[in-house]
Order: sequence, then C-alpha cells, then structure tokens
Amino acid sequence: MVFRKVSLWAAAAAFTFLSGAAMAFPDKPVNYIIPFNPGGESDVSARLQQPFFKKVTGQDVIIQYQAGAGGAQAWSVLNDQPGDGHTIMGTNLPHIVLQPLIQDPGYETDDLTNVYMFHFTPDALIVRADSEFETVQQVIDAAKEAPGQLLAGGSATNSANHIANQLFANETGAELTYIPFTGTGASVPALLGGEVNVLWGYTTIAAGQGDEVRMLAVAQEERHPLFPDVPTFKELGIDMVGGAYRGIAVPKSTPEDIRKELSDIIGKINADPEFIERMEAAGFAMLDVPYEEMDAFMAERKKTYGEIAKQLEAAQ
Repeated sequence: MVFRKVSLWAAAAAFTFLSGAAMAFPDKPVNYIIPFNPGGESDVSARLQQPFFKKVTGQDVIIQYQAGAGGAQAWSVLNDQPGDGHTIMGTNLPHIVLQPLIQDPGYETDDLTNVYMFHFTPDALIVRADSEFETVQQVIDAAKEAPGQLLAGGSATNSANHIANQLFANETGAELTYIPFTGTGASVPALLGGEVNVLWGYTTIAAGQGDEVRMLAVAQEERHPLFPDVPTFKELGIDMVGGAYRGIAVPKSTPEDIRKELSDIIGKINADPEFIERMEAAGFAMLDVPYEEMDAFMAERKKTYGEIAKQLEAAQ
C-alpha cells in the first residue's frame, strides 16, 4: 500500500511537471522575422532585444529577414505562419496603415495582430558630412530654385520617411523628389555614396553613422538628448513632429493567452534599465503600448494617417 501511494504520488508529480513543461511558453527558440534588409532600425532594435529575450524567457531569438515592397511582402504572409507564438514579426507605423489605404499590398491593417509597440524613432533630415547643405533653410532654398531636382532618400513608399517628405513640402513649399529604398540599411549607403542629396532618416542613423553624416533638424517636440546642438523643425518654424513606431505582431491564429504572454515578455524587456540605456544610446525613444491598449492606439494612428494618405496617393 505504501509502495502504491508512493507510485501514485510520483506519477502525479511527473504529470504535473510534464504538463507544466508543455504549457510553458516559449518552450523553444522564437523566429523573429524582420520585413526589411539587415542594418535598418527594425534590425538594430531586434538585435538589442535579442539577449534580453533570452534573459527573460531562457530561449533564443532567431532573427530572419524577409525584405520587399516596403515590408508588405512579409506582412502579407504573416497569417500563413504557425500561430504557436514561436513566430513573431516586426511591424512599422505608418507603413501598416498607409500601405492598405493607398494600394493593395496583399494585406489589410486589421489583418495584423500587434501585441506590443516598443519604441519610436523621430524623423530627421540628414546629409553627408561633406554636403554643401549646412542648414535646413539651404535645402529649402535649393529645392525652390530647382523644384524636384533635389533627391531625398527614404525607407520605402508610404512610410514615416515618405510622410516626412510630404509634410516638409506642405510646410515649406520645397519639393524634393522622394527616392524609396527597401529600408534604412539600403538608404544610408545611397546617401553616403551620393545617390541622393539628402536623406529622410531618424536619429538612430545619426547615432550610428557618427561623423559621416550631419543631421540638420529632428521632428521632435524637444531636442534629442544625444544631439543637443541639432534644432527641432518646430524651432525653425516648421510644424513637423513625427517618425516611425515599431512593434511586434503574431499570426491571427495565435491564441489569446499567448498573445498576452508575448506582450508581457516584451514589456519586461522594455522595463529593463540596461535595455533602455542601450536603446537610448542608439538614438531610439522608448514607447510602451501593450496588447491590452493596442486597439485604442491603432485607432488613433489610423485617424492621424488618413489625411496624409490622400496627399501621398495624389502625388503618386
């Protein structure tokens, strides 16, 4: 009888252990798909998250790239991926709102199940360090003298960079011809190689490129702490505040509890002081929009981008 009780206890304990192991999440490496080329902000932030994901979960993150169509190539097939939580994908605003408004990218905004928005990168007007342009006003003057002749690189059409180019034209009357690239990993070499005159990028590019580039202005309410000598557009009388929001999405088939668990994991990473320090040193601005707040956040973003979408569509 004693042996039977011990055996039953051992069996129950084993069942409990195995059940717990089966329910633990994640229980294997997680595939993190970046919809752009290596080297851009989405890649950089994913690389920064990588060791902290291991720290929180004990599991590795395997970063993969699926560039094309400004991210649409990957986002259009997200829901074809397994919905077990072990495949996640980077998402970008305004891309995922503007693309379906202006064209047919193969997905709708509501097809994407965002579980967390974790950072923001302010738009910035950037030139090579040896550029003839030392101020925003010089860019404006040159563009007005020869409308459409100045080439402005940026990350994809219907992106934060594309919006910045349109808003700049709206505010200043300076028309720059926007040249889209597959991501900042491609647009920065284009600037450094002289393919474009200026670049619509982010504070992260200036942080990463150092003395090779010069940032003329940043689209924030206040100056970025890493660049105290760089004015905001608002200081220059140009009403531009904006940039790119980045987050993580999962396939629609992902169960609700796993969506929330992933959101909690990213939230823990975002709260880690060491992670915050590394992100800010790279030029990022922290943002915390968990799964529970996502619907309201996305509704506000859709409203904001609606009007600019009409202008971009008319210009194409």
